Amino acid sequence: MKITQAKIYAGETVKTGSGNVFADLGLPNPEERLAKSQLVQRISEIIKERKLTQAKAGEILGIDRAKVSKLIRGRLSEFSTSTLMEYLTRLDQDVEIVVRPKPSSKEAASLLVIIPNA
Repeated sequence: MKITQAKIYAGETVKTGSGNVFADLGLPNPEERLAKSQLVQRISEIIKERKLTQAKAGEILGIDRAKVSKLIRGRLSEFSTSTLMEYLTRLDQDVEIVVRPKPSSKEAASLLVIIPNA
């Protein structure tokens, strides 16, 4: 488990995470999992904001209601990152991919999803 800090409050140890729960849990591909979860979160927010039923959301996304249910419940393994980005475009969202060299100050390159306030 990758934890950045631990403190004791009222006899209990409280650990501060890294900002990526998937990394903290030691799961494989934590950056990809975090990116996918952020994309799914935004898709779910849009569905809720538009008050879409799962059936109507499925029509827009080109999938059946059962698949929408899996999406909303965060079944990340059911969907690729590219599929999630395609769903966002079907929901009238622009998706931009920016590739740039890693700064020399960073040890490793990273994958990052930024969703500005809508």
